[in-house]
This record gives sequence, C-alpha cells and structure tokens, in this order.
Amino acid sequence: MPSPAPSPPSLPQSARLSINRCNLPAVILGGLTYQFHPVPLEIDGIRDFHRRLFELLAPLTDRLERAALFADYMAAHFCLDDLEQAGLAPGRVKKARRNANYLRMVRGWSFDSDGREGAVLKHWVETRFGLLARHHGGRLNGRDTEAYDRYLSEGAKGLYATNALEAQLDLLYTFCQYELARQHRAASHLSLYRGINRIDEHELLGRSSDGCYRVLLNNLNSFTSERERADEFGDYILEARVPLPKIFCFNRLLPGLLKGEDEFVVIGGVYEVEISTL
Repeated sequence: MPSPAPSPPSLPQSARLSINRCNLPAVILGGLTYQFHPVPLEIDGIRDFHRRLFELLAPLTDRLERAALFADYMAAHFCLDDLEQAGLAPGRVKKARRNANYLRMVRGWSFDSDGREGAVLKHWVETRFGLLARHHGGRLNGRDTEAYDRYLSEGAKGLYATNALEAQLDLLYTFCQYELARQHRAASHLSLYRGINRIDEHELLGRSSDGCYRVLLNNLNSFTSERERADEFGDYILEARVPLPKIFCFNRLLPGLLKGEDEFVVIGGVYEVEISTL
C-alpha cells in the first residue's frame, strides 16, 4: 500500500499563543490547512456590539459611501474629534498622542512596519488571533528574549494615552471583512505578491510536491495586488493565495488609507507560496 500523504505543516507552538479573542484557535487559523480551506474569522463580540453600523451600511450600494459612513461612525463612536468628551484631560497629553488613532496606526505601518505603529499592530494581531510576531526590527527568537521585550515595550508606548485604540482596530478589521464579502462575493482568496531580497528572509518549513515553498510569515505583512509593484521591493517575488479573512485592511477600503493604491496588510501564519525571480 502507498504511504499516506504527509499532513500539511501546522503552526509551530513557538509561534502561537494558547488563547486569543476570535472564533478559531491560533493553531488552526495559523496553519496551512486554513490557507487551503478558510472559514470566516470574527473577533469576539465586535459585529454584535456594532450591529447598528452594519445595519446602516447594508442598503448602501456605493463603496465610497460606505467608507464615508464608516469613517463618520468611527469618529462619533470613539470621539476622535473631541477626545475631552472621551475622558482625555486637556493639556495632559502631547498632540501626537492625542491623534494616535486607527488611521495613524495604519499609515505609520505603511511608512515603517518596524516602527512604533507597527509594534502596536503586531501586538493587536497577537492578542486577537494568537499569532506571535516573528520579526520587528530584527528576528524575534521567542518570547523570553530581550528583542521581544523591546518590541513589547515599543507597542505599549504606542498604546499609551490613546482612546480605545485596539477596539478601533477591531472594528477596522471587521469592516474590512464586511467590505471584502461585498466586493468579492464569489471569492475565498486573493492572489497577492510581495517583493523579497532573499528567500531566507522568511522561515522555511519545507517544499510541497509541486515545488511550492511552505513558509511561516510574520504575524502581519504587506503585500500588493500588482506583481509589477512587488518587483520594486526585491529581487524575488513571493506569490500567495491569501484567504480573505486574513486581510486586515487594504488601501481601497478607505481612500488614502495606505501608501500604495494596491497595498494589502495580511495576517500571517503558515502559507504555501510560489517564489520566482524577476
């Protein structure tokens, strides 16, 4: 009898937390089987808590109208234009911290994913999905290291004196999933691209029978929908079929949100990818 095919690699224990705040544990949503057979991901309670927002979005057929409604809802719900109403004492916090909202975090990521805003977003992925950051200004070799402590410290500084910033990110992700479902009704994945300079920039877990690489990506990553743009960032092109539930946000979600018109921010884990030269 032929030997059974090997199981797809799971998410290593060192790359995950035992608990998270969504409907699937990290060992499942971060594994290769999830890439092949995705199901929706929901952060606990967010869709129900903001039910009124999605009721207001439902009849709108124009995505730009939905984006404007979402931005208005965020401003009103989180008092983004009147932080004193949210309880922030006037004059106690620097202006830059007063403006540290979901838009600032995502735009900061776009300029420097290893900066303070990137640390906030990666830590948000850890707490919501249970996927540990693997890289931040250098390789993070486990939670019991000085490099990981520095990354946590930077993320904590990014959260200091903000107004429910992680709750803002929860709703941004949930709105993104709502929009993806409306804009790609028949799709489960998008083919996205990432330029890299060396294949060993990512943690390689092996090769599939058809020659694809199996890699462990950082818990948050920038991709593009245009292969031609990816070649601006490296000598190799990494192509992945990304499940829609693993897209945190993308530029056209809110016009001007990210630096490039075709940029997608993707939640990591184990992926099967093709890597080719230019």
